[in-house]
Amino acid sequence: MVQFAGTNPFSARDLEELRAPVVEGTTRTEAWRRLQLDRLHALVCDHEQEVLEALHQDLAKPPLEGMAEVVSLLQELKLARRNLRRWMRPQSVRVPLVQQPGRAQLIREPLGCVLLIGPWNLPFSLTFWPLVSALAAGNTAVIKPSEQAQATAELIEQLVPLHFPSDVVRVVNGDARVAADLVRLRFDHIFFTGGGRIGAKVLEGAAANLTPVTLELGGKNPAVVIQGADLEVTARRLIWGKGFNAGQACVAPDHLLVEQSLRDPLLQAMADQRRALYGANPLESEHLASLISERHYGRLAGLLKTAQAEGRVLLGGECDETRRRIAPTLISIDDDTDPLMADELFGPLLPMIEIPDVNHAITRMQGQNKPLAIYLFGGDQGEQQRLLRSTSSGTVCFNDVILQAGVPGLAFGGVGASGMGSHHGEAGFRTFSHERSVLKRPFWLDLPQRYPPYILKPETFRRLLS
Repeated sequence: MVQFAGTNPFSARDLEELRAPVVEGTTRTEAWRRLQLDRLHALVCDHEQEVLEALHQDLAKPPLEGMAEVVSLLQELKLARRNLRRWMRPQSVRVPLVQQPGRAQLIREPLGCVLLIGPWNLPFSLTFWPLVSALAAGNTAVIKPSEQAQATAELIEQLVPLHFPSDVVRVVNGDARVAADLVRLRFDHIFFTGGGRIGAKVLEGAAANLTPVTLELGGKNPAVVIQGADLEVTARRLIWGKGFNAGQACVAPDHLLVEQSLRDPLLQAMADQRRALYGANPLESEHLASLISERHYGRLAGLLKTAQAEGRVLLGGECDETRRRIAPTLISIDDDTDPLMADELFGPLLPMIEIPDVNHAITRMQGQNKPLAIYLFGGDQGEQQRLLRSTSSGTVCFNDVILQAGVPGLAFGGVGASGMGSHHGEAGFRTFSHERSVLKRPFWLDLPQRYPPYILKPETFRRLLS
């Protein structure tokens, strides 16, 4: 048994208690699953104001951005409740002639008890999003919120026991050591949302028990601006994408690739739009969130200070250490050797590189890790299709940023370094289900040709199967 700081002890015995309803078949019914979704719906709706207050305490989130976390969960719940019966329905599979008569099906059954490790950037919605899918698929769950978003983590720990029995959902709070101890237990699936470095540790810890893992990570998401883009709208959406949650989103644009002829007009448009969205002094705007911690602020402020000393800040650069705020900032860079390109920024800094055309951008992407998102502003249908054919990423969005992650029925997940597996809607239901293959045959037809001594010639057998 392991004692987790700040929580009750959690052991392998506790895990078996949570797995028991699944093993006993209790969770397989549609009624049980709908009850759990109703409980989660009540948790979200009954404590909406408390959620907004916790998010503001952790990240100084504007009320509307906090409400976006609530609404996204309600959308996910609505989709799951509407489609649950269809998702649960066995899928018929055609049986080849040589194996008839028979009936084949794929039955989606629950995995067991799953571990959900939440992030700090969207600490409410991204912790509970996978729980919607896990419960819809008939699983029980242990939730490990991020300790960095302390107010939200404590609120989650308070609310879950008010709405769920202890053998359905349980919360375990604590630091990274707590998460590492949990990962080493024999869960039936682990769902992790966070950075690649910690994701690799989760994968390593899960390997001892061969526990399947879904990793929702991030990456260096490029935004490309080429001829055909509406520069005013493009600028507004890019500034919003770096200002939303202070740029602390896995799908936020990480760097900007701009066709050379558009550089100056886009820069002017971004200056205009930043002023329109956040005012002449963005640090005083009530619509700009704070960075999560002093450490995270210090890392970004250090990169900004270097760029300022070298005269490469094109727009912005304002920062406030006391409130952990940095205004949306555009920085000129020459190539990928710049320190700003070493890791995912996860903040309101936006490096900009000039490119000759979209082909250069595509070639550049092909030589880098696969990002979670690619954004292309402008271009015609042929250029959009060329980007889709020639690159790989978790998601793609044309002429906008971030919004693809908010479509409940659209599968969301990374590829390569940006993650593995997906969720949202039916994709999430499948992630937390095992598709069990079942073949049922009668006794009344039992041809002797299948048994020794074999009388069928190999050529005849091949023709029958072909």
